[in-house]
Amino acid sequence: MIKIERANEPEILKIGLTPKSKGEIALDALCVDYEQGKRKFKDKDFKRSIYAHISVKKALFNMQHGKCCFCECKTKAVGFLASGDVEHFRPKAGYQQTTADILSESGYYWLTYQWDNLLLSCEECNRLFKKNLFPLLDNTRRTKNHLNNINDETPLFINPTQENPEQYIGFNEYVPYAIDDNIYGKTTLNLLGLKRSNLENERKAVFEQLKTQLTIIKKAAKNPDNQDWQELANEAKQLIQEMALPQAKYSAMIKANLKHYSR
Repeated sequence: MIKIERANEPEILKIGLTPKSKGEIALDALCVDYEQGKRKFKDKDFKRSIYAHISVKKALFNMQHGKCCFCECKTKAVGFLASGDVEHFRPKAGYQQTTADILSESGYYWLTYQWDNLLLSCEECNRLFKKNLFPLLDNTRRTKNHLNNINDETPLFINPTQENPEQYIGFNEYVPYAIDDNIYGKTTLNLLGLKRSNLENERKAVFEQLKTQLTIIKKAAKNPDNQDWQELANEAKQLIQEMALPQAKYSAMIKANLKHYSR
C-alpha cells in the first residue's frame, strides 16, 4: 500500500441528486423506519450508477495511479472505463468485525456516496477478501447511524488516503510484515489477503528486477574507470527511480527495500 492523495470530488457526487440517493437520509421518512427497526438497507437501495459512475471510477483510477488501493496491482484502463471495483472503505449495507461474524444489517448507509469513503480496488482484494469486513479496535464504539460521529471509531484497516501505510507495513524483500507487530498492519495484511501467494509471486518478480539493478550498481562501483559499467550503472539508477514512483507497481516494496540497502 502507498499513501494516496485524495483528488477533487467528481461532480456527480455533489449535484443533481436527491437527499436519499446521496445518502443524506436524516430528513427522509425511510430513516425513521430504520431507526425504529422497521427497515434495513440493502444493496438494491443504493444507486451504483452514482457511486460507480464512469466519472467516479476515472477520478479514482487517476488518483491511485491506476493501482489497487490495497495490493498495488495495476488495474486496466479500457477506453473511459477502468477495471476494478469502486470500494466503500466503510461498507454501505452491512459489516463484519471478523470473518466468522454474521453480516450485520446496519452498514454505513449514509456514506454510500461520500467521496472520502470511496476507493478503487482490484476484484480479488474486494470480492475475495475485504467484502463487508470492517474491524474496529473497539467494536462497542461502532457508529450505527448517521446521527453519530464516525470519528469515535478506530478502524483496524489502514486507510491509505488518511494514513501513510509505510508507518505500519514494512517488507522483508518481497514479503510484507507489520512493523513492530502493530495491530493495524497485521489486520490489514491478513484480512485483505496481502500476503496471498499469487501476489507474492508478482512482487518477487519485481524484487528480482530491483536486485539485478542493485548488483549492476555495486559492480560499477568496483570498476570506476570502466565506462561501460558506469553507463550501465546510470541506467540502473534511472530504472530504480522509476520503480519507486507512486505509479509503479509495488512501489511500497521498492521504497522499503531501498531504505534497507542504503543503510
